[in-house]
Amino acid sequence: MHIKPLLFTFLVLSLSLQANYTLKESKRTTSKIDHMPKNVVADMQKIPQDPAFYATQIKPFSKTQQEAFDKKFNEKYFRPWAAQSLEIPKKDLGWEVNFVSKKPIFKADGSIIPSSVYKQWINNADYSQLDSKKYKAITVKHTNVKALPTEHAFYRDPKKPGEGFPFDYNQNSSLHMNVPLYLSHFSKDKQWAFVRASYSFGWVRTTDLALVNEAFIQTFQNGNYAMVIKDNLRLYDAGKALSIVKLGTIFPLSSDGKSYLAAKRNEKGQASIEQVNVVDDTLIARKPLPFTPANVAMLAKEFFGEPYGWGGSYECRDCSATTRDFLGAFGIFIRRNSSKQAQDGKSVLIQGLPKALKKQTIIKKADPFRSLLYVPGHIVLYLGEYKGEPVVMHTYWGVRKNDGTKLITGRTIITSTEPGKERSDVREGSKLINTLKTIVLF
Repeated sequence: MHIKPLLFTFLVLSLSLQANYTLKESKRTTSKIDHMPKNVVADMQKIPQDPAFYATQIKPFSKTQQEAFDKKFNEKYFRPWAAQSLEIPKKDLGWEVNFVSKKPIFKADGSIIPSSVYKQWINNADYSQLDSKKYKAITVKHTNVKALPTEHAFYRDPKKPGEGFPFDYNQNSSLHMNVPLYLSHFSKDKQWAFVRASYSFGWVRTTDLALVNEAFIQTFQNGNYAMVIKDNLRLYDAGKALSIVKLGTIFPLSSDGKSYLAAKRNEKGQASIEQVNVVDDTLIARKPLPFTPANVAMLAKEFFGEPYGWGGSYECRDCSATTRDFLGAFGIFIRRNSSKQAQDGKSVLIQGLPKALKKQTIIKKADPFRSLLYVPGHIVLYLGEYKGEPVVMHTYWGVRKNDGTKLITGRTIITSTEPGKERSDVREGSKLINTLKTIVLF
C-alpha cells in the first residue's frame, strides 16, 4: 500500500468503550514446517519428558528479586519509544547487503537468485534515508521481521548440509503484537518499514504496524501489564480472526481491571487502543508470573514439541525465541539471539572442562528453569538433574553426525547434554556437552 501524507498527521487517541477484540484458544496454522523430519534420540524415551518432574528442583526468586528483574524488563521493552535515534551499532548494520552480495544466494529449489533481483531489494530498502523519520510505532499483529524488504526467501546453497529450508536468511526474527517500535524510514514502495524493537531490528510490513502519539503511549505504557501464558491463541475483531497470539505477548491492563488493551491500526495507519476481552482467565496472567514449581512446569509444557521455526518462521520458534518467551513471563528480559542472550545474565565459564567435570559444574552452579547453557549458535534452558545427569529443554534442529549431516529432531525436546550418545554415527566433538561454553545465570 502507498502511505499518504495524511498518515503522518496524528489524530486524537481513541479508546473503544466496548471490547470488540476477543482473545481465545486456537491453533497454529499447519504449514510445511510440520512435515520436516522429527527423529527421536534415546534421551526422549529414557528421560522424563514432563517438565513437572524437574520443577520441584527450582530455587524460587524472592519477590524483591523478581520485581527488580521485571522493572528492567519493562524499561527495555518500551525503550524504542524513548529512543532519540535508531540505537543500532554500526557493526550490526548492513550485514544483509554483504550477505546477498558477497556470495551466491539461492531459492529453496537450488536455483541461484540473480544479482538483478537482490539489487532491486537493496534499492527498495532506500538506506540513504536511514533514521530520517524517527517515528514511534507499534505492532498490531504477530509479524515477521525481514532482513530486506521482500517476502522472498534466500538461502545459501541448499545442497550443502545445514543450508536450504528452513534456514531462510531473510527471516531475521518475528515480533508479537503490541511490541513498541522505533521507526527509521520506509522502503521506496512504502510497503515496508525499517524498525527497531527491544530485541531485534529489520523490515516489517507497513500494514502490520501503526504509528503512535504521546496520548497513545501514556495510555498504553501504564505500568500494569499481563502476559499470555498459553501458546497459539488467536485474537478476533468482532468475530473475525485478526492474528495468532503467541505465549509471551504483552497486554496492558485496562483501568477497569477486567479487560486488556491492544493496539489497532486505523485506515490512516495510526494506532488507536482497543479493549480486549479474554474468554478464559487461565490464558493470561499479571506480569511477572510467580516463579513457582507449578508455574514453571505449566509454562515449559506449552513449548514442548513445537516445531523448529528458524527466526520465528511459520509461527514457531527457534532456540533463542523459546528461552526468551519462557523467561519473559517471569520478568526476565533477554534479547533475540543466542550470542546476545549469553551476555544478558551472569556467565560461568565451563568451556574446556572435561566432560564429567562440566556436568558436575552445571548441576552445582546452574539453577533449574532460570539458567541457560550456551554454545555459539545454540542456547538451552536448564531444567535440573536426573540420575546425576544435567537435563535441558531446547528447540533443537538436530545432532551432528560424522558425515557432517544432522539427525534432525526439529522441535522442542527434553534431553541430557548428550542427545544421540547411543548412536555410533554421532560426532563426539560436536556433542552438546563437549561444545557448551557458558552457564548463564539469572
